[in-house]
Amino acid sequence: MQAAVRKRLWFWLPPLALVMLALAWLFRPQPVAVDFAEASRGPLQVSVSDDGETRVKDVFVVSAPVAGLMRRIELEAGDPVVADETVVARIEPSDPAFLDRRTEGEALAGLRAAEAARAHAAAEVRRVEAELEFAQAELRRYEGLVARAAVSQNDLDAARRRARTAEAALQESRAGLRVRESEVEQARARLQAPGGPRNADCACVLVRSPVSGSVLRVLNESEGVVTAAAPLIEVGDPRRLEVVVDLLSTEAVRVSPGQKVLVEGWGGGQPLEAVVRRVEPFGFTKVSALGVEEQRVNVVIDFAGPEEQWSRLGHGFRVEPRILLWESEDVLRVPLSALYREGRDWRVFRDDAGRARTTAVRVGHDNGLEVEVLEGLKAGDRVVVHPSDRVNDGARIVERQLR
Repeated sequence: MQAAVRKRLWFWLPPLALVMLALAWLFRPQPVAVDFAEASRGPLQVSVSDDGETRVKDVFVVSAPVAGLMRRIELEAGDPVVADETVVARIEPSDPAFLDRRTEGEALAGLRAAEAARAHAAAEVRRVEAELEFAQAELRRYEGLVARAAVSQNDLDAARRRARTAEAALQESRAGLRVRESEVEQARARLQAPGGPRNADCACVLVRSPVSGSVLRVLNESEGVVTAAAPLIEVGDPRRLEVVVDLLSTEAVRVSPGQKVLVEGWGGGQPLEAVVRRVEPFGFTKVSALGVEEQRVNVVIDFAGPEEQWSRLGHGFRVEPRILLWESEDVLRVPLSALYREGRDWRVFRDDAGRARTTAVRVGHDNGLEVEVLEGLKAGDRVVVHPSDRVNDGARIVERQLR
């Protein structure tokens, strides 16, 4: 009986062992497919950037000094101008306004009154002329009678006084006539309708460029009536170009004058060298494309390279300045996506002969893509990037194969 049991056990034991081995092989832990990155030494730059815009440092808006009819501006954007010589606009007196019925009636009545006053003044001149003629004739007679001693010297002096008085009265009446004639012209001018003939001798105000440079933008090109202080044209020197970029206030506090800037995204092949000149002390609110209110601060940047490199840029061009906050030519670096938090420490999963080993690291600067490793790794170590929840200390890992 025992021999039969032993015989059956020896018969079924090998198949059972093979089945167990097969199940163990089928259900063995599979290595986790991961992506690796190698810790390497090289340069690292920490920077902030945003969309910026070029602008001429000193933009002059030329305005109309007086109200009037401005002739069409012939200058175009890009035309050169010379300070105090180039005429940018011509302003003439504008046409009078239309008269309503009441104003026209008052103006006509004023014209008739002025004409009547002129006629009265003309009659007064004729009367005084007659009195002067009589006084002069009387003076000539008295001068003849005095020679024969027919009249006294006192009578002759009185005749002379009457002649001089008549001459003064004639000058006074003629001046009054000229005043009345001017009043008639003034009354007629009040009745002038718009669109009438223009006076060729009318004064024209010439508006000249205040600086030498180029026309940046024509604000009011067509002929028309302008008011005093109306903006007409913008001028400036395109060789004095700067860049302004509005950064988030949390980023602007890290920027200081004198920091190096690389101007990218301007259309050329190589970045342009520049330097921060000023961080404005006043912030402003700007609504982002997502509708979020942000506090922004303007940072003003000057070009540092030769003018030939950025001469193709103009006023209002879009650029992408990158302000370097920190840089080093030789640091140990790994991708920022390889780090994860464990308590207050930073850690990575290091590849140890196909096993993931959690390793504490001390990090320094980072630029959003790479991070400086101060302790915990050495050059050539492979670390797992974007580790999933399947990766843990001691887990088998294998490099993911791209298909």
